[in-house]
Amino acid sequence: MNRTILILASALTATTLSACGSNSLFSRDRPDEFAVSRQAPLVVPPDFALVPPAPGAARSGGETAAEQTLRALFGGAAPRSPSETEILDEADGARADPGIRSEVGSADTQVVDKGLVTRDILAAPEGDGRDASASIPGA
Repeated sequence: MNRTILILASALTATTLSACGSNSLFSRDRPDEFAVSRQAPLVVPPDFALVPPAPGAARSGGETAAEQTLRALFGGAAPRSPSETEILDEADGARADPGIRSEVGSADTQVVDKGLVTRDILAAPEGDGRDASASIPGA
């Protein structure tokens, strides 16, 4: 009998407390389907002088969609500073091959073997240099 009363009291308490909380089933966080308004009807523009493009003719816009996208995303070519222009002129930047980055890693690229010392310097662990030491051979 005591166990039955305990179970019924627990069920009654759980039912009573469940009404205190909110769940997503009855909340109105979704759009109201009755608040939809009608859109204005489409209107034909008053300029009837437009002529449809001829089949196979070039586009009159001048820019492709990709060029328009790049211009919209990056704002076109940025002006170079005088020092950047001077550095590029000194390095003969106008004559540089635009596809050089794809050729650098190819097997046909000629490389110079710098030796073991350069490889050891490049493979050295990073640090602040406080444990570094120098030695002069023959001194």
